[in-house]
Amino acid sequence: MHEVIICEKPSSAEKIAKALDPKAKAFKYNKKVKYWKLKRDEKDISIFSAVGHLYSLAKDNPKDEFFFDLHWAPLYEIDKKNKAYTKNYVKAIEKHARGADKYIHACDYDIEGTLIGYLTLKYGCGEDSLKKASRMKFSTLTKKDIVEAYENRIDIDKHQVDGGIARHVLDYYFGVNISKALTQSVRAAKSRYLGLSAGRVQTPALSILVEREKEIKEFVPEPYWLIKAKLADYDIVADHVDGKIFDKARAEEILSKCNGKDGVVDSIRISHSTTKPPVPFNLGGLQAEAYNVFGFSPKKTQVIAQKLYSDGYTSYPRTSSQKLPESLDFKNIFMQLKKNKEFGKHIAKLPSKLKPHEGKKDDAAHPAIHPTGILPKSLDKDEKKIYDLIVYRFIALFFEAAKFESMSTHINISEELFGFRRRRVTHKGWMEHYPFRKIDNEEFPEINEGDVMAVEEIISEEKETKPPARYNEASLIKELEKRELGTKATRADIITKLYDRKYISGNKIEVNQLGENIFDTLNEYCSNLTSEELTREFENKLESINDDEATKDEIIKEGRQEVTNILMDIEKNEKEIGSHIYDAYQESNIICPCPNCDGNLVKRYSPKTKQSFVGCSNYPDCKTTFSLPKGARFLKQTCDKCGLPMISFGSKPPVHACLDPNCGKEKTKPAQQEIVGKCPQCGGDLIKRSGRFGEFIGCKSFPKCRFTCGVDELDAILKASK
Repeated sequence: MHEVIICEKPSSAEKIAKALDPKAKAFKYNKKVKYWKLKRDEKDISIFSAVGHLYSLAKDNPKDEFFFDLHWAPLYEIDKKNKAYTKNYVKAIEKHARGADKYIHACDYDIEGTLIGYLTLKYGCGEDSLKKASRMKFSTLTKKDIVEAYENRIDIDKHQVDGGIARHVLDYYFGVNISKALTQSVRAAKSRYLGLSAGRVQTPALSILVEREKEIKEFVPEPYWLIKAKLADYDIVADHVDGKIFDKARAEEILSKCNGKDGVVDSIRISHSTTKPPVPFNLGGLQAEAYNVFGFSPKKTQVIAQKLYSDGYTSYPRTSSQKLPESLDFKNIFMQLKKNKEFGKHIAKLPSKLKPHEGKKDDAAHPAIHPTGILPKSLDKDEKKIYDLIVYRFIALFFEAAKFESMSTHINISEELFGFRRRRVTHKGWMEHYPFRKIDNEEFPEINEGDVMAVEEIISEEKETKPPARYNEASLIKELEKRELGTKATRADIITKLYDRKYISGNKIEVNQLGENIFDTLNEYCSNLTSEELTREFENKLESINDDEATKDEIIKEGRQEVTNILMDIEKNEKEIGSHIYDAYQESNIICPCPNCDGNLVKRYSPKTKQSFVGCSNYPDCKTTFSLPKGARFLKQTCDKCGLPMISFGSKPPVHACLDPNCGKEKTKPAQQEIVGKCPQCGGDLIKRSGRFGEFIGCKSFPKCRFTCGVDELDAILKASK
């Protein structure tokens, strides 16, 4: 009996092999790709690995104007430059995994993992393999879970397969076809190439950010005043109970009444409250906490969490669940974790009954993120931060609520009430075991109602209302989740793509001019593409495949029609759309004024050389260009010799240089430019220049001196300067 197991990644294949047989032997295909052989229960087992997706969608006919007829093909055939490394994995499976008696799908148990394994079985092992295939389902790569999953295999979930196929096809229809149509619109309008990107979820995500950007730009600040009383004998500042006072006269009245007066304690109210433990981490919760505590991007957190899972230290990260079933064997996990001294200090104080505090969200595929109990042998600095965050959150879940006492006090100053509040912890509970939260523990002043309190100063602070806060990556993921856009596994990638396309920038996300103009253009001419409702509707339909309420083919057919409608809208307004987008691109990529005409130097991309360069916006009238080294970025400094921007490129250490590679070098000069006078602004030479609108007079010291005038104005200007 020969069984073949297909895994999603090489690290998973090794863990599964060693869990099923500690004597498993490794072999190599073509001296590059590792696979495993072992024996278990008198069966010969071979274990092969993918490296994520080995197969992807390809167009049936590359000459089609748009692509709706698709097939699955090996990734190395589709992307020969970047995915060539997948070829050996495909060939190893095709050579050694065909003709087995049984096949076991052991990729991650989610839609994407299920599709990876399904396609690998179908195209790598042969379509017949699916008739002999079963599925391992596990949430951790521990020996216990792997063996249990192997011995209790289930059928491959056809709903997950269909959902995965439909999602990939929809993303291809929307992403590839619409991006191609937008690129063509620029070529039709301006005879230029721009690599543009639009997508089923990406564009509505950009819409959320543009909406916030416009709210900020349109916001009109309103002045208000805060009146505060600084108490003399205590380090306390009491706020006037009216809070923000928008009437200046009222603020001045309070200030006038209270200046130089003492106060009397009007009332003291003592209250008690509790703060429950946090809920277990799902992926969104972990991403948000890692951003707040460490400043990690959601994408970075997701990558680290995936690695911790692959190494067997934590559970599967791409989960929506906030629940931890008892079957996880909490006692055993803590027994292993307490071998670490720092964790052990907290675990020693756990209650005898281990019941975690849970949230409302559930996920049928996987529990909430938790440690497996296996202690890492070595982690880098950032991996340790995420691991510790997961472990301490897990420990904290089993402790009781924290308890607080609050003191709310009102002070009467000349019949005006001021208030202050103090809060102190009376029982730390779970907070003692979760070092990533600040514990309020303020000192209460020893005062009673009726006591006179000396006032050191009455302060009036003039402020302005602030616009809505910008999203950061963590809050945007939360917003996408709230609006049901994208999935837990794709949201971080969508945000990364918006950054990569230069549509957005900054930790506090700001929409760049290009992103805003592209959104406005799409919203004007093909509003379906920017519609949240359409995206959400498709997300819900994809989910409904699980309940047999929709089929893969129905959803794909509907998606094709929607994309066709959007493409027709783009075609009707092709030149207007292309012109708007290109102008926005030009504006967003301006580097500095051109030194040889009245245009601007703009960062461009050459599809022929596949490299970026800097050229003049007045091309072909002005042919000024500068090449850019790979990975070059522009610095704020300018060159002392020529005034052009400085660039940085390379590493260890990075090189700082002038944009003009010939700056400061001896070079053959063109025919001497005619000097027509002295610049009235800087005293330099005036020369004739040419631009979009003909000849003009400019200073030779440009861009340091930007004096210009018409040719016919020169004599009058020179006379006046004398």
